Amino acid sequence: MPQDEELASLMEERRTLDGQVGELQTRVEDLTRDQRKADADVEQVKGRRTRDQQRLDSGAVSNPKDLEHLQAELVSLDRRISELEDAELEVMEELETAQAELDKQSALLEELSTRSAALTSEREAGIGEIDAELATIGSDRSTVIGDLPADLLTLYDRIRGQKGGVGAALLRARRCEGCSLEVNPADLAAIAKAAPDEVVRCEECGRILVRTGESGI
Repeated sequence: MPQDEELASLMEERRTLDGQVGELQTRVEDLTRDQRKADADVEQVKGRRTRDQQRLDSGAVSNPKDLEHLQAELVSLDRRISELEDAELEVMEELETAQAELDKQSALLEELSTRSAALTSEREAGIGEIDAELATIGSDRSTVIGDLPADLLTLYDRIRGQKGGVGAALLRARRCEGCSLEVNPADLAAIAKAAPDEVVRCEECGRILVRTGESGI
């Protein structure tokens, strides 16, 4: 069918895209987990900083050494929060890029699926038309061969099997249209003398020759 080549090409392209989409989905899932972890890490450190700040603000810590230690810890926690937020932002940017690429490839995959479905529908419709035509031809053939001699039909079927489905050919302008070779004068003379119901064959390809007013004999 004329759609087969494009369908095969689309199938190959789809296999490639399927692999890319699968890899991107895994990447997005991994980055999503990383972002959730980064969010949790930031919130955890922020929570500790809030508690330390509340202790400092409440005046509950009066010992100078403890107070110094608490202030130093607040500075350390601020630095840690900044580092974690930078890492979190980096993961978010990577996730955004991966998600955009996944959306793009998924859209291409959807387009391929739509095109493949349309071609498959066209192909099936074409096959349906061919099947209907074959049924009609088969019916017509049954009607025609009912009037043919059995030995002629056997000969025709044998030649057709040997010659790629063409068992008979027109003799037109002294040329066999089965093999496209011109019949030599001696054979033409013999064909011209043959009775109208006599079976004549091409000496080159062996097909049965069908004589008409255009045969040139």
